[in-house]
Amino acid sequence: MKPDVLVTDFSGVYEQEGFLSYLCDTGTPFHRVDLRGLEGTSCYCSPESEEEIRCRTAPWKSAGIRWIDSGDYHYLTKILAGGEKEPFTLVLIDNHPDDQEPSFGGVLSCGSWVKDLRESSPMLEDVWTLGPEHRIRNASAAVDRELEEGIDDLLAALEGKRVYLSVDKDVLCRIDARTDWDQGSYRLSQLKGWLDGLLTLDVIAVDLCGECPEAKGATPEDLMINLETNIELHKLLCQNL
Repeated sequence: MKPDVLVTDFSGVYEQEGFLSYLCDTGTPFHRVDLRGLEGTSCYCSPESEEEIRCRTAPWKSAGIRWIDSGDYHYLTKILAGGEKEPFTLVLIDNHPDDQEPSFGGVLSCGSWVKDLRESSPMLEDVWTLGPEHRIRNASAAVDRELEEGIDDLLAALEGKRVYLSVDKDVLCRIDARTDWDQGSYRLSQLKGWLDGLLTLDVIAVDLCGECPEAKGATPEDLMINLETNIELHKLLCQNL
């Protein structure tokens, strides 16, 4: 059985890319939540909009694949994963750690959501990050090393644990993704290799962001590259979740 698919639409980018058409054409059931009319959501999320997003996405909390728009809305992971009722570990694949202090005190942001999730979710046991500065990091296991050495220690540490994966395509180079943030240098084949290993674990959900909408200057080429990468990742997730 294919996993449920949630698409949160802040910018209209999935329609611009043709990804919604792809899901329809392939007969993939999905739930699209239209969030384009909400104020106070770009990069920072107001408390009012955070609660509204939580309410609108609540009916689809069982979705195994969650497409959450551009990196400006990566804070949605805090809202979605924060509702978990059993212990879990977050694995973040990103070009940024997203655990900074917010510039505006107490306001959820795309750069502070990991810190907010740590502080607000009693079910979050641990956080591993892959990508920032080409390193893999975990404070509790005292891991801080080059990511190119592989992720065998990560896979061993997560054996038997419930895992939530969050992927920002800005970890990829511009050959494979066009985002509205500074990007890493990894190829799609490398990301798929990590996911191949991680998806052998007890993965409860995967969310993905890193789109670039037309309003942020995306060209037809940018949209096509992101569509092709999304299709590759979607196929991989559907085959392994």
